[in-house]
Amino acid sequence: MAERAQASHDDPGVAAVARRGLMLVLSSPSGAGKTTLSRRLLDSDPVIELSISVTTRARRNGEIDKRDYHFIDHARFDAMVRNGNLLEWAEVFGNCYGTPREPVEAALAAGRDVLFDIDWQGTQQLREKADRDLVSVFVLPPSIPDLERRLRSRAQDSDAVIRARMDKASDEMSHWAEYDYVVINHDLDQAFGDVQAILAAERLKRERQTGLSAFVRRLQADL
Repeated sequence: MAERAQASHDDPGVAAVARRGLMLVLSSPSGAGKTTLSRRLLDSDPVIELSISVTTRARRNGEIDKRDYHFIDHARFDAMVRNGNLLEWAEVFGNCYGTPREPVEAALAAGRDVLFDIDWQGTQQLREKADRDLVSVFVLPPSIPDLERRLRSRAQDSDAVIRARMDKASDEMSHWAEYDYVVINHDLDQAFGDVQAILAAERLKRERQTGLSAFVRRLQADL
């Protein structure tokens, strides 16, 4: 599949440069803001799409199959693991989550970027399998009281689940140094701007602009 041509500043007279897509990972402790940042990015950027995970957990109110997750049973999930159909997978609070390989690889080859809302375990697995395509961002909360407040404001989880998520937050935050970038979510607009800047810079990396050699040859030919 041909790799997508990069946008050229809305000037129809400027030739586009073919680009390979990238995998953008946003990770954080639950409640630190990665899901909100992910949604804003998807709403504002037409070149990036969400990697829809498979999961064995029950569907929550308002969730739609194949939009929020692919909801499957344990038997099918185990078969996908055995057959190498998942780029990464993990068990979290007794439920399994994983990233289907085929749609991600197709998007990257077409020059589209893929967004991942996954934890540090999944990020490690992606780095092992596709390091050259990966850009990882860890989102930190400004404080622990703020993190707990955000969790409680969801009104989706019981006190026991919130306590479990708070206990898990320390372990999750200990992996911040394994990421390419760290964003502290003091202010959502500022954090979103930081993520946009990271994405813009990574798209311009020489090794991702696969059409640069041909583009430069055309420039030289016109001299």
